[in-house]
Amino acid sequence: METDELTAILQEVSDRVRARYPDAMTGAELPLPDLMPLWHARDAAEAKVASIGSLNPRAGGPLNWLAQQFKKAIARALDWHVREQVVFNRNVMACVEATLDALEDTRRVLAAMELQEMKDIRRHWEEWRQGWEHKLVVNETKLLRGLAELNNAFQHRTAQNEIFFRDQIKLQHRDFEGALDRYGVDIQKRLWADMERIRKDYDHLIHSELRLIRQRAAPAISSAPAVPGAPAAWQPAAQPAQSAPEFDYGRFAERFRGSEEYVKKGQKFYLPYFTGQREVLDIGCGRGEFLELMRDAGVAARGIDLSRESVELCRQKGLQADVADLFGYLAELPEASRDGIFSAQVVEHLPPHRLPEMIRLAASRLQRDGVLAIETPNPECLAIFASHFYLDPTHTRPVPHALLSFYMEEYGLGGIEVHRLSPAIESMPALASLPEDFRETFFGGLDYAIIGRKL
Repeated sequence: METDELTAILQEVSDRVRARYPDAMTGAELPLPDLMPLWHARDAAEAKVASIGSLNPRAGGPLNWLAQQFKKAIARALDWHVREQVVFNRNVMACVEATLDALEDTRRVLAAMELQEMKDIRRHWEEWRQGWEHKLVVNETKLLRGLAELNNAFQHRTAQNEIFFRDQIKLQHRDFEGALDRYGVDIQKRLWADMERIRKDYDHLIHSELRLIRQRAAPAISSAPAVPGAPAAWQPAAQPAQSAPEFDYGRFAERFRGSEEYVKKGQKFYLPYFTGQREVLDIGCGRGEFLELMRDAGVAARGIDLSRESVELCRQKGLQADVADLFGYLAELPEASRDGIFSAQVVEHLPPHRLPEMIRLAASRLQRDGVLAIETPNPECLAIFASHFYLDPTHTRPVPHALLSFYMEEYGLGGIEVHRLSPAIESMPALASLPEDFRETFFGGLDYAIIGRKL
């Protein structure tokens, strides 16, 4: 225990004793006198009183005897003079003796009072100590409990901070990975776009060089348009234009091809390829399903068809359409004057030897990066020969996508894409009993779309 604390405790005990005994004197107010010096002085005075009338001892002998006798004579002669002094001295000593006795009694009383006060102090000290020890235990308990609560709160706060820190790290790591993936995908897309552009540039360069070589190596030909690199039987000079059938082809298309909404739903597949183009040509526009899609997409489009009824139907819908043969119409168009050309269910009606001419004319009228999309029955699907292909008497023969792809590449188109459309299993549920790989190989899509871009 510290000195200051002990002093404060003693001061508190002393204050309590003074409050209980206000008339008592504590040792701090009146200290007990020390009577020993008085006792010593009294003893010395009594010795002096006792020596009155006595002579100083000396060594024996006549001289000493004479001295003693002389002193005695003088003492007897002066006895009357000093008798009162002796009485006074004795009375003074008696007074001193009485004073000492009174002081001794007073000291005993004070000692008894001090002893009683010390007893009270001790009792109050014990009471205070018990209370102080109880308060100390209570305070220590509260202190330890508070420290435990603070420690628990600190541990909880530390755990919360650690969890929050880990969550933040995970979040930042996830955001970093997401950003890294996004940047990686963006970089990959740009890389593929650059590679696609480079590939198109190389394809365009190769096509231009090959065409130049063929032009230099080919003999002089007549002024009639010919197909570069094609056999003589493929030349279009003596071929008549295809005429429209004599029966109601609109009613025929409604029954066997499907309603306009059905056709339009299937042709929505081509919207991503033509959206954003400025001039689009629809070869064989029919009832105008594709032209309506282009109008809804905000793309300027015009269609041609041999059927006057179909063209009139398109014009009644507010669509731009003309009655024209595709070869003559394409030949009169300026080169690189169209952003896109679309032709659905047309090439299978053409004589095989005129198909290269159509691809050549269409490719020459496209601007660079212009789109040519052709849709036709898929000869890889055996189901079309069982019911679909031969329903139309104007069909000549199916065109494999490999042949169309070759013609497109030959006349300056690249980035060729082939997509199978109209799965046969939708119209022939019995095909579900076949193994999947066999069904996909021989009974896949009834139609296919082939798409190329001008290099």
